[in-house]
Amino acid sequence: MDLILNTLEELKSGALQGCTRLQLVEALTDFPKEIYTLANTLEILDLSNNQLSNLPDDFHTLKNLKRLFLSFNQFKHIPKVLKQCPNLIMVAFKGNQICEFAEHSLPRNIEWLILTDNQIKALPESFGEYSKLKKLALAGNQLTALPESMSACHELELVRLSANRLSHIDNWLLELPKLAWLAFSGNDFNRSDSLESEQFSEIGLDELDVKQQIGQGASGFIHLAQWQQRPIALKLFKGNITSDGYPLDELNCCLQANEHPNLIKALGYINEPSQLGLVMELIGEGFRNLGLPPSFDTCTRDTFENGCQYSPEFVLKVVKQMSSTLAHLHKNHVSHGDIYAHNSMINDNADLLFGDFGAATDLSKLVPYQQQCMHGIEIRALGYFIEDLLTVVSNENAITEQLAAIATDCLRVEAIERPSFSEVLNRL
Repeated sequence: MDLILNTLEELKSGALQGCTRLQLVEALTDFPKEIYTLANTLEILDLSNNQLSNLPDDFHTLKNLKRLFLSFNQFKHIPKVLKQCPNLIMVAFKGNQICEFAEHSLPRNIEWLILTDNQIKALPESFGEYSKLKKLALAGNQLTALPESMSACHELELVRLSANRLSHIDNWLLELPKLAWLAFSGNDFNRSDSLESEQFSEIGLDELDVKQQIGQGASGFIHLAQWQQRPIALKLFKGNITSDGYPLDELNCCLQANEHPNLIKALGYINEPSQLGLVMELIGEGFRNLGLPPSFDTCTRDTFENGCQYSPEFVLKVVKQMSSTLAHLHKNHVSHGDIYAHNSMINDNADLLFGDFGAATDLSKLVPYQQQCMHGIEIRALGYFIEDLLTVVSNENAITEQLAAIATDCLRVEAIERPSFSEVLNRL
């Protein structure tokens, strides 16, 4: 969610009195004390993209603060003063230099924690006290293990652990009762060292006539291009690491997924020394996003445009196609990790196209029990997917009643009680 950019001059003049949101990008090296004049109303504070390395000891004066963004600063530790903020439920420190995460640094009510792209080698042993956490982003750190106390975080729904140094994945993590979106590619036990594909061919960048950029995602830029006298879509990955992990792992998972009618069709891959890429079939006109990303309030759940409505028949067709796609992915030992309406494309005929493997994980290196757990985690994500679509259904009938029953079963707390993808398909 974009916030309106404010200025330090406005803050000092008193022009922002009574505001609930504040965003300052002014190369700040020190915390502006004038922010305290908003203590009675301020709920969202965004000081990302500055030069801050610490917070003052009286920061908890901001007693109504709910969400704090300090991404892309110079922090090397998580300030302990945060634990004294009574209403703070969301903290983001993406892209700092954090290597120190001391015990009891955060408020126990924290629900959403973003620590992507730092230098954290270990989480505190007391991490389990953050038992209300729903969303946890830790990709791109140096974690070698997770504290067992984290098994008490029973509210966790989304966890990102890709591009760390984990030597294994713990069973207790896979058994968390509400976990639905999990990614852990690019660790010591499962990191891709090279592109591995028998099905798809390598394509040279010089074989492509790149026209223009037509889109952008977390891990790369999408371009319109020509290849062998046909228009195609070309995804060029950014850098060595993305918000979800390494581009090489994403590309390998996409190729490992192979072909399915509802997957955006891969045609080949780019493997240049300084550039990885994916050549894909161009999505036809008329396709659009099925939903919108989660908001601050929904945290892990999708949102939809105002007035959005889908008929029960439309939703049923979409759910059938998604279930078939996920069954196919798991047959090929790939978990998607990001099963959402906002990652799905549909047209007016309810034809589904699914892609974006940024949070995908190769399951082939897991033992059978762990593969089964991952199956159950993604079944839970399918349950949420169905539930979200039922919030915008145009009317209720026997179809919506049956879909709601399937969603309920997919969301059972005990994973062993959840149906398999094949069982869901049979019921559909």
